[in-house]
Amino acid sequence: MATRGYCLCKKTTWVFQGNQTWACYCHCDDRRRNCAAPVVAWLGVPIENFEWTGDKPRTYESSKGVFRHFCGICGSPIGFEADHYPGGMHLYAASLENPEDFKPTFHVNKQSKLPWLQMNDNLDAFEGTLLNTPNDPDGYQ
Repeated sequence: MATRGYCLCKKTTWVFQGNQTWACYCHCDDRRRNCAAPVVAWLGVPIENFEWTGDKPRTYESSKGVFRHFCGICGSPIGFEADHYPGGMHLYAASLENPEDFKPTFHVNKQSKLPWLQMNDNLDAFEGTLLNTPNDPDGYQ
């Protein structure tokens, strides 16, 4: 099964085969500022099952070992890779071809949730990053 996605201008596109590893909401300040959004919806996939199609994205190393991918034409943020998540590609759920099919299963960085944002979904919510949850993929193997 192939899952596809794209940026606002549809020049930078991607595809992955198989299932996603996890799906969540992130409340951390870095993700919010990167997207100018109060919360970001993410999914993780094994990099071995992922490929960029169309124009390759631009990449910005926001801190040592953290790489944010975005369209070089329209600027849409699309993905994220980090040395501390070896073998994984993290994709913005809003970049999915069919984002209505996205089903998050937990929250991370709940300590950073904006106080005015109301989310009444009853999903598990964890302090800290994905690395501090039982959902950590441990290398995407």
